[in-house]
Amino acid sequence: MRKHYHFIGIGGTGLSAIARVLLEQGNTVSGSDLLISQLAEELQSLGAVVYAGHKAEHVSGADMVIRSSAIKDDNVEVKAAQAAGIPVLKRVDFLQELTQDHILIAVAGTHGKTTTTAMTAWVLDQFDMDPSYIIGGTSKNLKSNAHAGKGKYFVIEADEYDFMFLGLAPDYLILTNVEYDHPDCYPTHETYVAAFKKLILKMKADSTLLVYADHPQTRELGKWAEQFEKVLFYGSAADATYCIENIREVEKQGVCFDLLLPDGEKIEQTLSLPGNHNAWNAAAVLALIDQMGLSIEQASHALENFSGTGRRFDTVDTVLGITLIDDYGHHPTEIRSTLQAARGKYPHERIIAVWQPHTYTRTQELFNDFLDAFNECNMVIVTEIYASREKPQDYSAALIASQIHAPDVHFIAQLQDVTAFLLKELKAGDVVVILSAGDANQINQEVSSSLHERRDHA
Repeated sequence: MRKHYHFIGIGGTGLSAIARVLLEQGNTVSGSDLLISQLAEELQSLGAVVYAGHKAEHVSGADMVIRSSAIKDDNVEVKAAQAAGIPVLKRVDFLQELTQDHILIAVAGTHGKTTTTAMTAWVLDQFDMDPSYIIGGTSKNLKSNAHAGKGKYFVIEADEYDFMFLGLAPDYLILTNVEYDHPDCYPTHETYVAAFKKLILKMKADSTLLVYADHPQTRELGKWAEQFEKVLFYGSAADATYCIENIREVEKQGVCFDLLLPDGEKIEQTLSLPGNHNAWNAAAVLALIDQMGLSIEQASHALENFSGTGRRFDTVDTVLGITLIDDYGHHPTEIRSTLQAARGKYPHERIIAVWQPHTYTRTQELFNDFLDAFNECNMVIVTEIYASREKPQDYSAALIASQIHAPDVHFIAQLQDVTAFLLKELKAGDVVVILSAGDANQINQEVSSSLHERRDHA
């Protein structure tokens, strides 16, 4: 039965993906947000009604309202829906209904979820299985962040924020790693790990859990899960079921590795993406495909042609010999991995990292870990903190910028001033990596536009 779904916060990555799936299923979709994002504009082009701003009348006629985690109980549309007797749900409450008629493949972990989910959806697409999927970014190959497929598989990025992934009951679960994050949601390391244990306990009968073996805490979690589930490990550890060997970077290209399968066969895998972390992501997908009984050789070929997702080591332009890269990295481990990948791909170039700290709680809780995350850089520029869902505080990123371990560090609070600084500083051969889960990706857009004008008028 087709329904009318209304989304409060429809422009965000999570809700826009669900809205797209429901639209493709033939449902009526409306939504609102303070600003009309590109994702919201894409939904409009598909037939959704999207409002700028929140008003009580926007929920009129809806059968169900789904709200972002950032939307509070006193939101005017939430209150109007409740007054009208319309169910108001968060993602965690709705995901089981959305995925229940499919074989569910979930990808969880602190890092690598988006890329691994996109890889999985792309590989199954290349098997002509037409999977449904929800990805936390836009797949370059699939040209979307979500799709309602006709096939039996549903691939989903299992986001731990606000306990969203506890709305899932996976048949297959990839656990990339578990490293403390989201202190605004999980007050302690123990509460964070406990949420992942709850997800594992929600897996269906006869399900399969694939766990990254090289991260001690993640491995420990996998060992704990062996009492409940079929658990297989992937990674460089000698006892991994799927053992990664001989990871090597190819300058100006990507990463290659060998994967030893349980039957003794060895697969040589080439990726266009750089970085050891992408070798781990791809190995997880190959292990999954093998466990599903599909052709690992065909999957390997599909991964060779995987071109990544938006804002994950995303080369947005190369102009006047200057390379501009967007990356979503906002946790110390993600930043370190991204910059190591950049150094592997560009071993001789000057690497300039622009970091926009994301949320006050993360910046303060992981303060010491951030200090050593930029060792591969020649220059680091730190902007003011992107508050995201938090209220502005009397705390400045200038403090952390003053202590980062890098040869040349600048604190430049405002994004427009960073753009101006880069345009004066950049020269041929430089590589700029924007590290932001906020709005600092606009810097590369503005720098690119200015460099093109400079080239055209030279």
